[in-house]
Amino acid sequence: MVAHVGTVAFLGIEALAVDVQVQLASGLPAFTVVGLPDKAVAESRERVRGALGAIGLALPPKRITVNLAPADLPKEGSHYDLPIALGLLLAMDVLPRDELAEYNAVGELSLDGALTPVAGVLPAAVDALGRGRGLICPLEQGGEAAWAGDLRVLAPGNLLALINHFKGSQVLPQPEPELADETGKQLDLADIKGQESAKRALEVAAAGGHNLLFVGPPGAGKSMLAERLPGILPPLDAREALEVSMIASLSGPGSGGLADGRMRRRRPFRNPHHSSSMAAMIGGGNRARPGEVSLAHGGVLFLDELPECSRQVLESLRQPIESGRAVVARANAHVSYPARFQFISAMNPCRCGHLGDAELACSRAPRCAEDYQRKLSGPLLDRIDMHIQVPNVSIADLDLPPASEGSAEVAARIARARAVQRDRYEGLAPDDEPDNTIRLPIRLNAQADGKLLEAVANPDDQGRALLRQASERMHLSARGYHRVLRVARTLADLEAADGVRRVHVAEALSYRRLHTVA
Repeated sequence: MVAHVGTVAFLGIEALAVDVQVQLASGLPAFTVVGLPDKAVAESRERVRGALGAIGLALPPKRITVNLAPADLPKEGSHYDLPIALGLLLAMDVLPRDELAEYNAVGELSLDGALTPVAGVLPAAVDALGRGRGLICPLEQGGEAAWAGDLRVLAPGNLLALINHFKGSQVLPQPEPELADETGKQLDLADIKGQESAKRALEVAAAGGHNLLFVGPPGAGKSMLAERLPGILPPLDAREALEVSMIASLSGPGSGGLADGRMRRRRPFRNPHHSSSMAAMIGGGNRARPGEVSLAHGGVLFLDELPECSRQVLESLRQPIESGRAVVARANAHVSYPARFQFISAMNPCRCGHLGDAELACSRAPRCAEDYQRKLSGPLLDRIDMHIQVPNVSIADLDLPPASEGSAEVAARIARARAVQRDRYEGLAPDDEPDNTIRLPIRLNAQADGKLLEAVANPDDQGRALLRQASERMHLSARGYHRVLRVARTLADLEAADGVRRVHVAEALSYRRLHTVA
């Protein structure tokens, strides 16, 4: 008789059902795993053998065949250890088949029988809930699985505890969902002296989710401004937190995953080094793991020293910025991850950084600035809503007392503006998305487009006349025109204005691309 245990395989953030079939047959002793397993799955034989031996069970001297169905679906990862071990225990009549049939299982086994954390527990829990089943997972990730909802979760610390639970000699408690401790002090805008225009731009960008580029000499405070953005962003709502946590869960322990199975409400802030590869930024590798753009979903992706990034990486950002998803195509898989992030970047005007200062600029100015800025393509810059010049801070500004308004006051205004946008776009999603993709609901002005944008950001007559005149003089593309409308709508929301007026259009136009070469 064949024993069956349910588990999952991952394709992006989607969990696909996998049936682990275990058969004990007469013949020479052997242990074979089939069904397109990768190296980690094939090595599970030795981990399972060691774990069973640690609790006093030996594999029978028979031909053991483990089939992972469907056989044409690639199986990757160490989370198949536990379902394979449970299948063997069923085949050996150690566990009751009827009770275990109600659960899926994920987990890696140590040689001493302990269960260790694996990637993807939260998506596996959501899939199990949808199928009306429970989930068995490692102890440290029980709280993570509990976030899926009304789900039966068994989270043993080791294989023996699980066996005792099904035999009735031990009861495993239902784990409780827990939030991560995020009470630590965040960086405050009040620490920055001067740069009032840059702080205003940061507030506008945060209110509408707009992409932002800081351009200025070294030491002007560009990175300081960007690092204080998380402190003025509102926390994730329940739906956003689930999306962000599912991606973090797939990234695995030690790679941005959920710490101790606790869900985070603080928006992610990813700050990868400019030497990061395209696979690290967009996603990929042998297992098509999510990259930085997906780990920043619902939050901020900050790239400092933007022109120092490789040209290939910079151009690969264009599609996620526009569509809100990262598509990783491989010969054996086509994976799509959500990647709706706010793109914040910073750069010097030239390699030496002192283009506007004749005493400090290098001898190649302004040619060095032209060469340096040429690394950024027009299509990429056109996708950045706001371009801000950040000048050096004067000594007089440094002698001023701390600002009276800090991150708390700015965050309150941003929360009010985002609440207006949330009510405006409630239940709406882009109409042009194919049915086979993840439909991302519209939540912010930066995500509105087409007829919806024209309806909600319809300037008055004076504002429209100004926008038409400026578009001709600035040679705005259709994309640039729409991004001006989005920023203008956010400026109106910050003032709680019913409509977009000329003053909002004028300020939005001031944030369009600046020619930084003197």
